Amino acid sequence: MLAELLESPRSVVESRVSRRGYWRRLLPVLALLVCVTRAPSFLRPLWNPDEGYLAVQARMLANGGALYETVVDRKPPLVPWLYEAAFAVCGSGSLTSVRVLAALAQLSTAVLLASLARRRWGGTAGWTAGVLYLLASIGLNPEDAQAATFEVFILPCTAAAMWCADRRRWGAAGVAVASAFLAKQTGGAVLVPVAWLLWRSEAAPRSGLVRLGVGAVAPVLCVALLTDPAGFLFWTVTGSGAYASFTGSELHVLARGLTNTAILAVACAGLIPPVVRVLRIARTGSAELWLWPASSAAAVLLGFHFFGHYYLQLIPPLALLATAALQILPRERLATALFTSACCCTLFLVWGLLAPRPELAHVQRLAAALAHRTAPADRVLVWGIHPETYWLAGRTPATRYLTAGLLTNYSGGRDGPQVGEKFAVAGAWPAFRQEMSAHTPALVVDDSRGKPYAPDRVPSLRRLLAARYEEVARVDGAVLYARVPGE
Repeated sequence: MLAELLESPRSVVESRVSRRGYWRRLLPVLALLVCVTRAPSFLRPLWNPDEGYLAVQARMLANGGALYETVVDRKPPLVPWLYEAAFAVCGSGSLTSVRVLAALAQLSTAVLLASLARRRWGGTAGWTAGVLYLLASIGLNPEDAQAATFEVFILPCTAAAMWCADRRRWGAAGVAVASAFLAKQTGGAVLVPVAWLLWRSEAAPRSGLVRLGVGAVAPVLCVALLTDPAGFLFWTVTGSGAYASFTGSELHVLARGLTNTAILAVACAGLIPPVVRVLRIARTGSAELWLWPASSAAAVLLGFHFFGHYYLQLIPPLALLATAALQILPRERLATALFTSACCCTLFLVWGLLAPRPELAHVQRLAAALAHRTAPADRVLVWGIHPETYWLAGRTPATRYLTAGLLTNYSGGRDGPQVGEKFAVAGAWPAFRQEMSAHTPALVVDDSRGKPYAPDRVPSLRRLLAARYEEVARVDGAVLYARVPGE
């Protein structure tokens, strides 16, 4: 650094002053956009069951639970740990702390995209990438776009991986890929464009490959050792075969995929036309600009469930690709893209502010009834797909399986023939029966409401209820069972 200053002090100092001035102007704009676009996320106590699942997991971990042993999910541990840390600092009675972290994740993603675009195409491109990304970032159903769930925390990790790879910092790129994977498995898809950049950028890529490999593998191994290696492998990789199957409810799942694709297309109405236009007249940039959205699209397809929040992973690469396309189009195309994106963003912002949440009202009433009929120290079982009931009621789950989906394969909204005890996660029912004996719940809530996992279709649960429980109340179709005295 000193040598640079001695050789060309004026140019170096001017460059640094220019860089600081650039970010002093851009960062407040991006921060304001984040505040505006994320405002709806703070208006609901919960947006979807994934937030509830994470909140309950964080409380269980804080109370001595062990991840992949007494606290389980099909996801890596980074986001549950993030929730646990936020709750430790700010308390677990509200999700405001993690909503702030989600907003910071979106801001970080926008800044990294702006930096990538500025390095490649100049200052205007940096503004374009950051602003276009944030305008499109809420372009899904609000329960998908506004929730502080796994996919939101993937985004800065994938953008960081591309940012590091663009600067040939292969070790750091590997760590960013690992972080994306540890937020959610599909985040590892960014390894494809990162590896392409390595192959294209290095004359002798062996050393870069070693650094990338070590950076990507070492954090994952460390996390596996910090938890339970066998449990980590099972819950994040090998134990989700039935969940990832396309069999069962094909039309239902396909309709969901087409609907969410159409919603995202509306959100990206300012991004798609420049890309399509450039496809007709010229090649847009380098191959990694196409590999990133392509690998992200493959990640969305993986598992064959097509939930809206899966599509969040597509937005950063689409924003960068659209920025690249706008560099070779007439300048008025940029104004059109920004105006169209702003209009679409306004539409989704209004949707987020006004969207009704009938299921949340149901869960709140159910949680109130559960809290009224049990003591704070009681363990309870909520048989349904709303684990947030435990969190809202302030009660401890009687089992590590927080949804009926893990015990019946209803997870993923499947409503066809592959729902039942025999489709459960391997080993789940023996563990569940043991937990029901060791921690017999004071209250069981059947919140199936006619779904395929109702107790009359699950023999083990039906026998448990018949032997030890009696119906005491109903709330919005959910049935509450209290333990028979003496049982």
